[in-house]
Amino acid sequence: MHTQTTHPVKEIIQDNLDFTLFSWSKQKGIDPIAIKYGEGVYLYDYEEKRYLDFSSGLMNVNIGHGNQRVTRAVAEQMQQISYVTPSCVTGARGLLGKKLAEISPGNLTKTLFTVCGATAIDNAIKLARLYTGKHKIIARYRAYHGASYGAMTAGGDPRKLPSDAQQMPNVVHVEDPYCYRCPWGQEIHSCKRECVDHIERVIQFEGPENIAAILLEGESGSSGCIKYPPDYLKKVRALCDKYNILLIADEVMSGFGRTGRWFAVDLHGVVPDMIATAKGITAGYLPLGALIVSDKIAAHFDDKPLMIGLTYSAHPVSCAAGLEVLHIYEDENLIENAAAMGKYMEQRMEELKRKHPSIGDFRNTGLLGCIELVKNRETKEPMAPFNAKPAEMEVMNKVAAKIKELGMYTFVRWNYIFTCPPLCITEEQIDEGLDIISQAITLADGHCN
Repeated sequence: MHTQTTHPVKEIIQDNLDFTLFSWSKQKGIDPIAIKYGEGVYLYDYEEKRYLDFSSGLMNVNIGHGNQRVTRAVAEQMQQISYVTPSCVTGARGLLGKKLAEISPGNLTKTLFTVCGATAIDNAIKLARLYTGKHKIIARYRAYHGASYGAMTAGGDPRKLPSDAQQMPNVVHVEDPYCYRCPWGQEIHSCKRECVDHIERVIQFEGPENIAAILLEGESGSSGCIKYPPDYLKKVRALCDKYNILLIADEVMSGFGRTGRWFAVDLHGVVPDMIATAKGITAGYLPLGALIVSDKIAAHFDDKPLMIGLTYSAHPVSCAAGLEVLHIYEDENLIENAAAMGKYMEQRMEELKRKHPSIGDFRNTGLLGCIELVKNRETKEPMAPFNAKPAEMEVMNKVAAKIKELGMYTFVRWNYIFTCPPLCITEEQIDEGLDIISQAITLADGHCN
């Protein structure tokens, strides 16, 4: 018989360390926070220490933590039926599909429900190939599309490199429109959109008759919130139309109010052929992904089998959570709040930029933001390089540790600090968060030259 001899919190942490594996991390020497509960924009550990969640979990808890409306919707669904095969239907599935058709741009009217963002991306790639009869996918180097083999290959994130030998074939990567570090040495106000010309050259090199789709994030996320030039997505859409290529928008992170609109493509006035999404569809309360496709693509399979599927596609409980979350966005005006709080965040960040020489750039859309720290604003030498090795992360590790010590949980990667709080955040809570970040960034300022 097991006898508890250690402090409950220590035992919880130790059980996790002893019996579970941690993503993207060495398994020894880590110090996870044991979270007991969450309310709104805050997380609480077992000793009641409060952490301001400034990255909405992994940019998914858009409605904030602990909203009991979702709990009730999930419990009610489970009291009826917890699971049916995807060949059966439920009220929640139909109502969520109908709501997605209502809020999606243009003629995107039908949804395949998946279990997460990666499976939405994988099925978008499969569907593009099935529909077009072509096989190549063009994607960006500085993009993250998920951790399954297909989605990981499509992304350019270096976390895929240890598994790279087994990557999915027929993915071609292109450079990013990274205006702060333009690959063509141009300035956004005077360039000739060399970034778009580059994509067209790749299309011609690879053969447009071979290219099924171009896969782009609606708005860049964990790769550094790299903002597109204002007309970039429209120009890429025009290339797709010119060469008969599908446009897939990855709205896993940027969807559902994160950018101040239902979807980031709405900000660009672009209608893609498919939207792959997840995260904010249930605000992380339960796993669910979605692939929303045009009526034209859907009609192609009216008399042809759609040869894709998942055991947990359209899971009733997840669909019930998603439907309630979409209502919460509307009832609590969270999308409008995201737009307003994003503007406030940008104003406050201008003050911090004047105070901290290590802030090289701040890129933000709604509440999808990223601070880029540099050693020198003129040379733009990063405080930690792209795909930094552990020894190159010394300064940023100190910054991250200070953020945690001061009571904030947020995503710190390479020389980036992400500012992506829940959409229910207030000005006072933004002030609280930026004060913590400011104190931590002071450690980086000492390494500027």
